[in-house]
Amino acid sequence: MHAEISYIAALFVGLFGGVHCVGMCGGIVGALSFGLPEAVRGRPMQFLPYLFGYNGGRLLSYAFAGALMGGLGMLAANMGALHEIRVGMLVLAGLFLVAMGLYLGGWWFGLARVERLGHRVWRFLEPIGRRFIPVRSPLNALALGLVWGWLPCGLVYSTLIWSISSGSPLDGALLMLAFGIGTLPNLLTMGLVAGKLAAWLRLLWVRRTAGVVVLGFGLYMLTEAALL
Repeated sequence: MHAEISYIAALFVGLFGGVHCVGMCGGIVGALSFGLPEAVRGRPMQFLPYLFGYNGGRLLSYAFAGALMGGLGMLAANMGALHEIRVGMLVLAGLFLVAMGLYLGGWWFGLARVERLGHRVWRFLEPIGRRFIPVRSPLNALALGLVWGWLPCGLVYSTLIWSISSGSPLDGALLMLAFGIGTLPNLLTMGLVAGKLAAWLRLLWVRRTAGVVVLGFGLYMLTEAALL
């Protein structure tokens, strides 16, 4: 896929996969939001800087991770294995997205096992995040978001594997940034109207629509890999 198409696809994966993001991160957003002083929570103009801080930190973490993975792809290219690595990573990322689509739609939950493996890493990072709680300023929220970005998530893992095939740190960072921007509408809205959005996203047809869309992107990626 051309880089521009990849960025657009990553954005839509984040947008439709946001059903999963709300399920995993919605509780965090809600807890952080209700942990703020009532004077802040009751005034959107005061609350939004905190919400943007959480999510800004999360997106910076995604971009950094994408740059690392893109760098690995570049090293592989310098070793003369670009084509094989790119095809392999596209296949792996496509399979991850197919698994995520099935997971979102409630048809198969195997991806949850992969997320559980990531919890071993999260055990080391969680104590760092606790140092920034309770959140006292938007800058404090940004620091907490930087840690939050490493929360184990199958959807993030899928896109990270995809970013290896980008072949450069910049492209890997931009791919993950596009994905992160796609998740923003769900999580920003979650912070403002947590209860109503969570109830809507629990509807079966919403989850299955999101599942079909993410599944479609995974199949498209597998097709692209087969044509390389």
